[in-house]
Amino acid sequence: MGCTVIRNAVVFTVDNNNTLHPNGVIVLRNDRIEAVGSAESIVLPADVTHTIDCQGQMAVIPGLIDVHSHSSLLRGVTENLQLLEWLPRYQLEHRALTEEDAYYAAILCYLEALKAGTTCVMDMYRYLYRCAEAAAVLGLRVNLVPYVADQPGKDFFETPETNLKLIQTHHESQNGRVRVWFGLEHLFYCTPAAFAKARDCANHYGVRIHTHSSEQREEVEAVIQHFGKRPIELFSDYGILGPDTAIAHCVWLNADEIKLLADTGTSVAHCPTSNAKLAGGIAPILEMQQAGIIVGLGTDGPISNNSLDLFEAMKMASLLQKVSRYDAAALPAIDALRMATIEGAKLLGLDHEIGSLEPGKKADLVLLDLWQPNLMPIVWEDGDTNILWNLVYAAKGSNVHTVFVDGEMVIQAGRSTRVEESIILESIQRQTLALLKRRQAFKSTLVPVVSQ
Repeated sequence: MGCTVIRNAVVFTVDNNNTLHPNGVIVLRNDRIEAVGSAESIVLPADVTHTIDCQGQMAVIPGLIDVHSHSSLLRGVTENLQLLEWLPRYQLEHRALTEEDAYYAAILCYLEALKAGTTCVMDMYRYLYRCAEAAAVLGLRVNLVPYVADQPGKDFFETPETNLKLIQTHHESQNGRVRVWFGLEHLFYCTPAAFAKARDCANHYGVRIHTHSSEQREEVEAVIQHFGKRPIELFSDYGILGPDTAIAHCVWLNADEIKLLADTGTSVAHCPTSNAKLAGGIAPILEMQQAGIIVGLGTDGPISNNSLDLFEAMKMASLLQKVSRYDAAALPAIDALRMATIEGAKLLGLDHEIGSLEPGKKADLVLLDLWQPNLMPIVWEDGDTNILWNLVYAAKGSNVHTVFVDGEMVIQAGRSTRVEESIILESIQRQTLALLKRRQAFKSTLVPVVSQ
């Protein structure tokens, strides 16, 4: 990979001081950032092998981090349903799923994510050894979380045993780009033994734990009726809360649950677009952040969101907090950007490696073309600029020009450098039609999430 210099760029470092370099330079050496600063402060190395001159028309940001996603070949096929109605139909995919489906689902989703500036994804899915192969093909950084469910009738998901095997075979593989977590599908899908296994594995192997909770009001009410306690209290009883645990959604939390998450150091993966689309509600993000909870940003995958564009998710996260409080200043642009970068890195336990543009960190970064109608005009006034606001409220994944992961340019001029996209998409289309045909046979198996 050698030494690459990016110059004449507007650089948003997202460091502790949110440092901005209007005429910035970044030096990449192999898989690391060697230097970041203003053009006046950086002495260019003598052994530069590649130079990208942004000519003042590109912004550079850290690679975006999607902290909760589910790969899928399906999009726009299960619509106009709330969560508890939607879930049984979503499960038809898993009843019919093969490992070849999982591979092409990962290829599809990882390619979409990379082209939209996401360099790291937390993927909760199945047959994740095939998803690891897909990540290797495209050059994406992934955190793989098997869908573990061991309640009777849920044998079409992963098991604690397959999760353990994936940890043993793939954790910290591909030069550290692949991490494996212990994944728990839901309180209604997992026995207390699965929660105990998750904690044991996390402690023994140094891996993390991920699950869903409190996505819809009716779901929380069903948990209370069935178990006699609120979800976060149950997680505490089961021993999975802690700094190595991240819980997706957390829309319907009360003050005691927020305090319990904060006191234990448990993180939250916020999925604003999916929560809005499934009519789940608006999560109390500001209350969580004020309590000291790390909150990252997730898409939740194409089947519930229809988009893996974290620029869209940043905008949605900010707007939902504003409109729910009638406060136009709630969750400003810089906070949304931090959620999609450094806060996501903290949730993953990778903030020492990714999430900001600082010397010594991994060279995961994104170049956006500002010279486009939706991001123009560019305005500077007294050292301040409208660019940040436009990155959060106007940018789209299609504005992404170049993406580096581990110092390698994996997207150039909006296209993958690793695969021929047209050929890949043809294979994905064939695989999807085959999956839909197989899925038809399982439509008679629809059962509610909570048995009456």
